[in-house]
Amino acid sequence: LFLSRIHPIKGLPDLIAAWSKVRRPGWRVVIAGPDEDGHLDELRAQIDAFGLGGDSEFTGLVTGARKEALFSAADVFVLPTYSENFGIAVAEALARGVPVITTTGAPWEDIETWRCGWWVRPGVDGVASALVAAMNTPREELSEMGERGIRLVKEKYSWDQIGRAGFEAYQ
Repeated sequence: LFLSRIHPIKGLPDLIAAWSKVRRPGWRVVIAGPDEDGHLDELRAQIDAFGLGGDSEFTGLVTGARKEALFSAADVFVLPTYSENFGIAVAEALARGVPVITTTGAPWEDIETWRCGWWVRPGVDGVASALVAAMNTPREELSEMGERGIRLVKEKYSWDQIGRAGFEAYQ
């Protein structure tokens, strides 16, 4: 699952190219989010060129129950970004127990430290290697990664923790 705005900085062409190299039966890519500046048309053309239409889906903007259903159905969340100042979508996925693949373009080294996903270099090769690793990870282990992600968000990024850190910085 990719769930963010559809914009060139998010690295979606890399995800599509990586998927074309490593795709497997039973797995598919769901791209959810609003289109910015016609980037979606470029991605559709790329998917057609690679012949990936059968295992790729664009949902558009999702909210509420539909968004929750996508997270619930996802085995892995992917944000192949070139640059993020935080990447709230990563925190959203982790908080829901979904292991994450993101790049070093996002400040999420915690994913490696907490062993709740893959933190790779931006680009096709990094994303492809993480996708292969995720698809080769047994479901039970993906679930354990998801549990560690939930703990990470609760222990480092909950409002209680942010408030506590802000108060300590103020003192």
